[in-house]
Amino acid sequence: MLKRCRWPLNHMMECVVMAPWFWYAVVAAALYGAHQIFTRLAADAIGDGLGGFVVEATAAATILLYLGVLWFSGRWDQKYSLTGVGYSALTGLCVGAGTVAFFLLFQRGGPLSAVPAILAGGAAIMAIAGLLFFAEPVSWQRLLGVVLAIAGLLLLRR
Repeated sequence: MLKRCRWPLNHMMECVVMAPWFWYAVVAAALYGAHQIFTRLAADAIGDGLGGFVVEATAAATILLYLGVLWFSGRWDQKYSLTGVGYSALTGLCVGAGTVAFFLLFQRGGPLSAVPAILAGGAAIMAIAGLLFFAEPVSWQRLLGVVLAIAGLLLLRR
């Protein structure tokens, strides 16, 4: 854990503990939020399959550029295994199908404001998987988060 410290007016030092991955989470959240906004904007102007393909092809090109930067800068540290490739392919199937599902949702009149509750449903699935399959610690806060995420999805039915 990293500590970010500051000096308040009374000159007592106060430290806030932050996980080393925190800023990656902030960037990922901002980018995935923008992803849904742009998907909503595109949904009325392109078909669901073609729009999904453009999204995923552009994503693949972005990742290829990242890999090129790593390679040409001498910072290549990409490991791989058959298991890793298999799970990555399954992830790609989920992302591709999910992208098409969001295009269809928006084309059928689904509001952009519903996306956070939908993504919270995905977060609930991830939290349950973390507890059941990855032996992550159980806490009342995580359990409450799962319950609230499911409740949020149920509230979208109308």
